[in-house]
Amino acid sequence: MYKNYNTSELELDITYSMKLPDDHIAVLISRFVDSIPQDILLEDTSHTGRPAFHPAMLLKMTLFAYLESVFSGRKIAKLNQYYLPMMWLSGNTSVSYKTINNFRSSDHAKKIIEKTFVLFTLLLSKNGMLDADEALFIDGTKLEADANRYSFTWKNASDKFEKSLDERVAKTYDELIQHQVDIAISKDMLGSSDAIKELIKGTDLKLDAIEEDIATEPKVIKGGSKNKRARRRLKSIKRKLQTDLLPRKERYERNRKIFQGRNSFSKTDNDATFMRLKEDHMKNGQLKPAYNLQIATSGRFVLHYDIFPNPTDTRTLVPFLKSFTNLELFKYIVADAGYGNEANYQAVTDMFEKIPLMPYPMYQKEQSRKYKKDPRNIKNWTYHAEDDYYIDPDGVVFKFQRYSSSVDKYGFKRNFKVYVADIFQATKELENLAKTPKGYQRTKAINYNWEFFKNSATEDLSSEKGSKIYARRRTDVETIFGDMKGNFGVRRVHVRGEKAVRNEIGLILLTINISKLWHLFKEIGGGFLKKRSENKHKRKIPDQISQKRDLIRYF
Repeated sequence: MYKNYNTSELELDITYSMKLPDDHIAVLISRFVDSIPQDILLEDTSHTGRPAFHPAMLLKMTLFAYLESVFSGRKIAKLNQYYLPMMWLSGNTSVSYKTINNFRSSDHAKKIIEKTFVLFTLLLSKNGMLDADEALFIDGTKLEADANRYSFTWKNASDKFEKSLDERVAKTYDELIQHQVDIAISKDMLGSSDAIKELIKGTDLKLDAIEEDIATEPKVIKGGSKNKRARRRLKSIKRKLQTDLLPRKERYERNRKIFQGRNSFSKTDNDATFMRLKEDHMKNGQLKPAYNLQIATSGRFVLHYDIFPNPTDTRTLVPFLKSFTNLELFKYIVADAGYGNEANYQAVTDMFEKIPLMPYPMYQKEQSRKYKKDPRNIKNWTYHAEDDYYIDPDGVVFKFQRYSSSVDKYGFKRNFKVYVADIFQATKELENLAKTPKGYQRTKAINYNWEFFKNSATEDLSSEKGSKIYARRRTDVETIFGDMKGNFGVRRVHVRGEKAVRNEIGLILLTINISKLWHLFKEIGGGFLKKRSENKHKRKIPDQISQKRDLIRYF
């Protein structure tokens, strides 16, 4: 015997109201999104059909889900079904995961994110929340792509195999000429998929002519039909062109368009480039598909970000600063030694008119006592300006010989003055010292522009103010990567394609900014301090932060 069980007889209507405390972070997210002007949030939509979901609601849902380390569209939709703060943000509206995913990867979301960062920077500047010394801190990290780790395509390999393919096409061209195939192009015009299509077209015309000849032949021919043998051979060539050579050529052409100056890409995510990551899953130094994320911070808030396909940070600084709208708010550009080269120093100083606080790669070594006493160091040589010559510590005279220049593969030109050891020295011993081990005269090429920037960087970094600003770099910009990878669990992206990845990273960084604002508001409000004091770990609020209560009233 069992107890009676019938769900239709046990119906209970529950009426409840969704209300969150005023200091809940979901409330701050809601007020933050509501503060974005409507002309940025909204776009022109169709006036027919079902109305679209409001972008503000979708943005609030996505930011809160990222705050909870939920990045899957299906899980975000599921979170909206049972989690009270999410239901409050969505107004208890049922939203499909497809709607969330489409919004996150849309061009409209991209515009909202970009303009929101601009407004956020202006808001912090208005309330005095940026760095007091007008310093902009820049750093980068690599995030693994949502792609197969072994789906690589390398440019060198693609070029090598394409060259081999072109040689096979040229041999096929010669074979078709031997079969008297009329081809509309010359051999010099080979090298593209369109040329292979012309070979196929000429082969088809020749096969049609052979078929007509075969139709007029007697059924039995002594020794067999030459036309039939030619037909078999031409059909074999045509099959090779259609099924092998043409598809491969089209694939190599498609690869060239995807590379766009890169050395590799992933077949799973064509916008991802293979880079060496610190988080090596195999622990054997293998390359992984990834994106190079660059961020700019001030006051420990992210003000701007961008992603790049190149693995090194050196070539990202100039385009990154060009895309930063609010660069006029800052005086110093602070970055690590990975950005310190002549091109970046010159661009920051001349193009952007800022002071670079960036050590160059040899900066630490050149500050050592051993390097300063090194006889190869040009600073230890004696220079005679009137006659323009140097004397090294051994007494060898180096006279000016010529000007020289070099242009790297990225188009940056470097100018040098070349000094050559004089053939006739004061003594025979010095004449021997003036030669290399192979018997050539020693030369010394000096890039005065690079030496100027190195001296300027050393002077700025050694100054009292410059050293204090640069010392804050680690705590200002690198803590963002710690929050992203440690607290939010973002060690790889969760979407594919450059546009979708850019939007996701922007939303994650906005979430980090809102989280920092929320903790700041809790500190200023006193609740957080009280809890910390109970644990005997009282945190001191900086005066420049505790006085900015206008920012709280703004939200």
